[in-house]
Amino acid sequence: MKFHVNRDVFSEAVSFVVKLLPQRNPQPILAGVLIEASDAGLSLSAFDYEASARTTIEATVDDPGTILVHGRLLSEIASRLPNAPIQIEVDEDGGILLSCGSARFTLASMPVQEYPAIPEVTGESGLVPAEDFATAIAQVAFAASRDDVTPVLTGVQLEVSGTSLSLVATDRYRVALREIPWDGGGAASDESATALVPARTLTEVGKTFAHGGDISIAFSGSGDREIIAFSSGNKTVTSLLIKGNFPPVRRLFPEATEHHAVVNTAELAEAVRRVSLVLDRSAPLRFTFTTDSVSMDASGTEQARASESVDAHLVGEDVTLGLNPQYLLESLGAVKSEFARITFTSSENANKLSPVLVTPQTSVDKAATESFKYLLQPNLLLR
Repeated sequence: MKFHVNRDVFSEAVSFVVKLLPQRNPQPILAGVLIEASDAGLSLSAFDYEASARTTIEATVDDPGTILVHGRLLSEIASRLPNAPIQIEVDEDGGILLSCGSARFTLASMPVQEYPAIPEVTGESGLVPAEDFATAIAQVAFAASRDDVTPVLTGVQLEVSGTSLSLVATDRYRVALREIPWDGGGAASDESATALVPARTLTEVGKTFAHGGDISIAFSGSGDREIIAFSSGNKTVTSLLIKGNFPPVRRLFPEATEHHAVVNTAELAEAVRRVSLVLDRSAPLRFTFTTDSVSMDASGTEQARASESVDAHLVGEDVTLGLNPQYLLESLGAVKSEFARITFTSSENANKLSPVLVTPQTSVDKAATESFKYLLQPNLLLR
């Protein structure tokens, strides 16, 4: 095997395929990157039984063949090579020789025959705008749980219905929901599909494909090996789906309520960051919403106290409640609009705290067209 390839193109390709690999893999063989050289160019793949990444690039192939080499080491080497074409070949002893300018590396080859087959996706697919999809992932994935005790909550639920794709995530204390357009092509518009994708994998997909045109999303497999594939240009990422039933969190969103406050997103976020500096970890921040302002009060250890108020437009009665400041800040960062609308939902149980609904607002009087919703459960205030 022997080929020549552009340094920048090769470095970017290797970096892409190793991103989804875990830092520490219990099976050393899964730390490898599979490189296949043929007349069509180079194919680079990585797979750890849960997620895979594959890309194809142009190269001059003198002698076709397949090699398996340690991925992260190859990525680090490729990113630091001089600005010159890369040549890779296999020597008589099976070692991998890499040269670029005056730099020379000899790398150990891994047994190709022991590497698992990369998943192939043959199911129905649809298209979503890459920029919208990347934004939606950023608005939702942070709300997924990081606790592996309940695996279904560590994923983002993708739901296809007609011409819409919804992304939903929850960690029991909050729910984030975003809808974007879905083009199912020739598929029947009434057909629906769901996929529970690990939040970590989906986040990498959003970062990788953010600046493409459209992303093709395909559902495939059955039983315990259901997978989803994301493709754009010459790159494809697949992910094994999380098994289990995602909780029916959509029903938690209120139909409609006029009891709400509109605030400047940036002003409220900055004030929350300042006031919460004195709070004990995980302690709620007290918010008091009145006709024309919202005030924040915090007290922590060492007798530290802080308070601040910002302008707000309240419709309905005054409200005092406690909110997790970090959870609120993440929602304010996700609305991606100048103003945010904080709606106070009602509860039939007088002893139960009702969630607040955060949505984007174009101006004080006009709601944004973007269909993002964030539901946050208030905390009990002890004083």
